[in-house]
Amino acid sequence: MKVILAVILFVVRLVVQTVFLALGQIWANKTRSVLTCLGIIFGVAAVIAVVGLLGGMRGFVLKEFETIGAKKMWVWGDVPESKESVMSWTDVKMTLSEAKLILEKAPSIDTLTPMTEMGMGVSYKGKVLQGIRVKGVWSEWHEIEDRQVIYGRPFSRIDEEEARQVALVNLTAIEKLGLSTDPSGEYILLDNRRFLVIGLVETKDFSFADGGQGAEAEIIIPYATVKSMNPYSGVYFTMQMKDPDAADDAEAEVRFILRNRRGLGPEDEDTFGIQVLQSVIEQFNMIASVATIGGFFVAAISLFVGGIGIMNIMLVSVSERTREIGLRKAVGAKPPTVLLQFLVEAIVLCLVGGLIGLGIGQGVIMGFRAGLDWMSEAGVPVWIVVGVLAVTGATGVIFGMFPAIKAARLNPIDALRHE
Repeated sequence: MKVILAVILFVVRLVVQTVFLALGQIWANKTRSVLTCLGIIFGVAAVIAVVGLLGGMRGFVLKEFETIGAKKMWVWGDVPESKESVMSWTDVKMTLSEAKLILEKAPSIDTLTPMTEMGMGVSYKGKVLQGIRVKGVWSEWHEIEDRQVIYGRPFSRIDEEEARQVALVNLTAIEKLGLSTDPSGEYILLDNRRFLVIGLVETKDFSFADGGQGAEAEIIIPYATVKSMNPYSGVYFTMQMKDPDAADDAEAEVRFILRNRRGLGPEDEDTFGIQVLQSVIEQFNMIASVATIGGFFVAAISLFVGGIGIMNIMLVSVSERTREIGLRKAVGAKPPTVLLQFLVEAIVLCLVGGLIGLGIGQGVIMGFRAGLDWMSEAGVPVWIVVGVLAVTGATGVIFGMFPAIKAARLNPIDALRHE
């Protein structure tokens, strides 16, 4: 036991001495060492910066998706390219009978609302705003969009059945129109029609969806009321699935029902489009993964170039210190000891470059976090840092091995004669 402990202590002391010797050599040739490590530095900095920034962007986008809702699906009428000359949008637009059929026949769909949007002129006490977005919805919209009423009441089924001229507004609309904080009971004009405001609905700032410009002014009225004002307005369905993990089943059910309803044969293209939010999330994750792999590929090239530089400088170092190697061997140094000295020097050189690159990469991430609010979640997992440093150390082993072996095999007599 004592012998094993003595051997372990000897090896540890040898490695520590070798590390300090390697650091001394790096310090003695600072400029050359930094230039040698540039490939390693840029490679590690690229990996850290790319992974951190992609992580920040991914966190931001996924948070926006969570705000929209992971269970959502959209369906709209769509004219196939092959039939654009013989078919118009009125031939493919969604209908209420199709909405009811989906609710009856698609077990994976929890609920839905037909939706239509129009830009209208809105006025309140002489203040007129043009192009305000007015949505027509069913009362199920509240559940699907998870937007509750703060003041007043939500839509009811009676509002839809009687096509009442009632409206909900969001906070942005209140600010632009000059309505009171609780607008319930006030009247506004939509295209010169008098509407009773029944409540204030939650405002959601879909900054990703609207290009980062913040929430728009919204006025929401019953779907039947919009259709009575403009029967030709476009229609799409917003649906809520029972389980986001069954998105493929829900999409297949809706596609089967609509194709049957529209009498489409096996060879006919769909006359509608379907988009599931879960599939968008999966596509985004795949794109982010590909971008991350691309970053690792660029870093691998940089590390390879840096490794060649390490090998080159270590060969130069062996040549410059040939007499030193011969002297060490002459006084009893074994080949493994010499090999360890130069191998550790190469590893330390790579790790120093890796740490500098790590610092630069973290600096880039901190700069983006300070300058861009949507990058607040940018950061690098600990396992990435450990992995990058491990790969950097392995680069030192791989590219430092040949110079170390060359140094270990030098004949002491020939080495002492070297000029």
